[in-house]
Amino acid sequence: MTLLAAIVVFGLLVFIHELGHFLLAKRVGIRVDEFALGFGPAIASVKRGDTLYSVRLLPLGGYVRMAGSTPQDQDDARGFAKRTVGQRMQVILAGPVMNFLLAAVIFTLAFATYGFVKVDGAAVGQVLPGKPAERAGLRTGDRVVAVDGTPVSQWEDLVARIQSNLGRKMVLTVNRGGQTLNLSVTPEQSQDAPGKGFIGIGPSVIRVRPSIFGSIGMALGETGRMTLLLITGLTTALFHGQTANLAGPVGVTQMISEATKAGFMSLLYLAAALSANLGLVNMLPIPALDGSRFMFLIIEAIRGRPVDPEKENFIHFIGFAFLLLLMVALTYRDITRLASPGS
Repeated sequence: MTLLAAIVVFGLLVFIHELGHFLLAKRVGIRVDEFALGFGPAIASVKRGDTLYSVRLLPLGGYVRMAGSTPQDQDDARGFAKRTVGQRMQVILAGPVMNFLLAAVIFTLAFATYGFVKVDGAAVGQVLPGKPAERAGLRTGDRVVAVDGTPVSQWEDLVARIQSNLGRKMVLTVNRGGQTLNLSVTPEQSQDAPGKGFIGIGPSVIRVRPSIFGSIGMALGETGRMTLLLITGLTTALFHGQTANLAGPVGVTQMISEATKAGFMSLLYLAAALSANLGLVNMLPIPALDGSRFMFLIIEAIRGRPVDPEKENFIHFIGFAFLLLLMVALTYRDITRLASPGS
């Protein structure tokens, strides 16, 4: 199941990314010679019109081979090089954009199908035995409506009041089955947050299933939030040397395995996060990635003429070699981590 889930997730992310390049290339009149999933020898292929559609042995990527994309065929009338700078920019950006759209679609599916879990206001969902809350008479299902006479409606407000009253008696006004009760409780020292109060209660959570339009809005917001988190993580990794959270194919497969065991909702969420991650990484100005190709097009637009194709391709070759070495290094680290005791 883990292998199947990994193949499906990897394949979907790569297919959608390359489909973006493919569709925009066709739209602006570029001849696509090959649409490939994977690298290495072809294990299945079929030709339709001008395009060879192939599945290759190593399922770690894919590519869309367009006419006019090498120095030898720059003069092809239906080639990439003969399109305007704006059209080529669209083709390059289409891949990452499709990954962000896929993330939003997956989040929409998850929210519309499974909903989401949220805290039910200031309702008590758990009372730890032997703690101040139990001694004061609080029960699961109680809804705290006021603290020392001041109304509260959100769990965060209740927690803040408890944490700020370490060692001082508080009066909690609770609603229990339509009955209003006043319970006195004195917060004790929190083991997890020194200097803050703790009474031993947990929130009540409810599952909410929004409408399809509500799901779309939430999905767009979650995609944006996920992208910001990824930007923060990449910035930390690149500029502060904190690469512990970077993972290669083996590490990502392990994440997919854990998500599969946790349930389909977890797998959907991970797939959406990986799709947004793929879109963001591809927009980085690293040679061989879409972001670098886009930067060369910006330079061409400013200069009024393209960078020498042979020089550009050499830079992309160096970048591809670097990315390949990075993938090998991350894979080695992932395997070492999995093989080490306690991993």
